[in-house]
Amino acid sequence: MIEVKNIHKSFGDAHILKGISTTFEKGKTSLVIGQSGSGKTVFLKCLLGLFTPEEGGIEYDGKIYANLTDDEKRNLRAKMGMVFQGSALFDSMTILENVMFPLRMFTKQSKSEMQDRADFVLNRVNLENAHNKMPSEASGGMQKRVAIARAIVNKPKYLFCDEPNSGLDPKTAIVIDNLIKEITEEYNITTIINSHDMNSVMEIGEKIVFLKDGLKAWEGSKENIFKTDNEVVTDFVYSSNLFKKVRQMYLEEKG
Repeated sequence: MIEVKNIHKSFGDAHILKGISTTFEKGKTSLVIGQSGSGKTVFLKCLLGLFTPEEGGIEYDGKIYANLTDDEKRNLRAKMGMVFQGSALFDSMTILENVMFPLRMFTKQSKSEMQDRADFVLNRVNLENAHNKMPSEASGGMQKRVAIARAIVNKPKYLFCDEPNSGLDPKTAIVIDNLIKEITEEYNITTIINSHDMNSVMEIGEKIVFLKDGLKAWEGSKENIFKTDNEVVTDFVYSSNLFKKVRQMYLEEKG
């Protein structure tokens, strides 16, 4: 579990995060949504420990990040997996070497142990025969699956995903969504996803946090989104005619 308590973050005169508090539970996929400039990326980087809030704090399973020693912070980071927006694979490494990279950084495993673990997670994301390919030989969907395999290879307690469906066609995006959700539940991971994709929200959004201008404007489940009268949320969510129709159908069905 990650608990965020009234965090503020500024850069010079720009006050980016303005007192955000929320909780992310184990075994659930939580989505952080909002327009560009809402503070999503800064928020995610605070959760990763890349930015330090000026006020408030973040707790990881009851441990306050600001109170940890440097060694304890390093050990915590070793328990974090990250799926970057552009996959961020190393072009000069094979897919197998990319997945093994966190093990080289954070463990003292032998080469054979690292390879066995990398084999396991590549099989888990249905890439049994891609080990020796270079990233340039992989499709966008395959690259995302490699990125997920790399993110979970060190058995993380926390998984962070930044726009994991960016650049993917809708069918492949659903595959990636479902894979992230399955892995979250299977390994009981605390998973947080930055997204602007409403399809992802409706597919896997067990908890949704909506940011606007650095504030938490709303939070709830995907079912709650259909019920809310919060205009800030409805303006964002139902800017698409499709979702307006889906909401209307939902409300009519519920009476």
